[in-house]
Amino acid sequence: MFRSPAKGFAVVICAVAAVMAQTKIGVNVNLVHAVAAVKTETGQIVGTLQKDDFEIYDNGVRQQIKVFEHQTDQKLSVALLVDISGSTAKELAYEADSAGRFLRALLAEGNPEDAVKLYTFNWRVTEETRRYTRDLKTLNGILKTMHGEAGTALYDAIYLAANDLEPREGRKVIVVVTDGGDTVSKKDSHAALEAMQLADAIIYPVLVVPITNEAGRNIGGEHVLQFMAEGTGGRTFLPTLGAALDKAFADIITELRTQYLIGFYPQNVPPTKNRFHKLEVRVKSPDLRVSARNGYYGEVEGVSGSPDERISISPERQPPTKKK
Repeated sequence: MFRSPAKGFAVVICAVAAVMAQTKIGVNVNLVHAVAAVKTETGQIVGTLQKDDFEIYDNGVRQQIKVFEHQTDQKLSVALLVDISGSTAKELAYEADSAGRFLRALLAEGNPEDAVKLYTFNWRVTEETRRYTRDLKTLNGILKTMHGEAGTALYDAIYLAANDLEPREGRKVIVVVTDGGDTVSKKDSHAALEAMQLADAIIYPVLVVPITNEAGRNIGGEHVLQFMAEGTGGRTFLPTLGAALDKAFADIITELRTQYLIGFYPQNVPPTKNRFHKLEVRVKSPDLRVSARNGYYGEVEGVSGSPDERISISPERQPPTKKK
């Protein structure tokens, strides 16, 4: 029987197309974000810089800034974590009042989509609100009924909050009010920090220290939280109760309202066997200091499989550019 060459060619094309449909071929071009805060040497926040004032490096390789938002008004998702372990019982009433004022000021301005999720933690972590909300009445009602008891699962709380934040859009922030100790967590500080990096979240530890003498404080826990804050581009506060605690919360809001959002698509970065990429954000002026996260989790040398299976810190993806 005679078969048309055109039909035979069409069959081959269809077969090749079917194989290609089953095999994902592409380039992983994930957008990497960094949220930066810039201050003078005396600690004054600088909110007037432009794109050309910044440089960003991925594993030492300078990258081209593709996204820049000045004084970003991207919506905020704030996970507020409050330590209700036995060691904080005496301070909880003061912390609840200050946290309530913080939430009221946070949600009163900014993006109308800003939202908060409240967690408490002692020997276990409790999601006090099931979802992110702007309902101040509900949030304040929960804060007023807190009471302290038992151990402290600090790192578990940070880990769980970061995982919950990861799929959310916009800027993601963890504010944790604690005395810095951890006694019963199943996750360690490294797992908590990795979860924050993967979520692209910033942490602001508010270490309430009514004891000013280092001999009576958990200095080790304070240092760990300070390390986490520096790694994510956040800042650590060590207020006493009262006005100092209110100021700490006010400073967090000011910083959140004067940040810069910087984004790039990694280019010419040699693959390594370490999936953690060192990230460095610089400002050109030697008189200014920048705070931004110090890395992200990217691709690993020798990883097989489709791009979708590779490790990435951002759900935001663009298709590869077609050649003309």
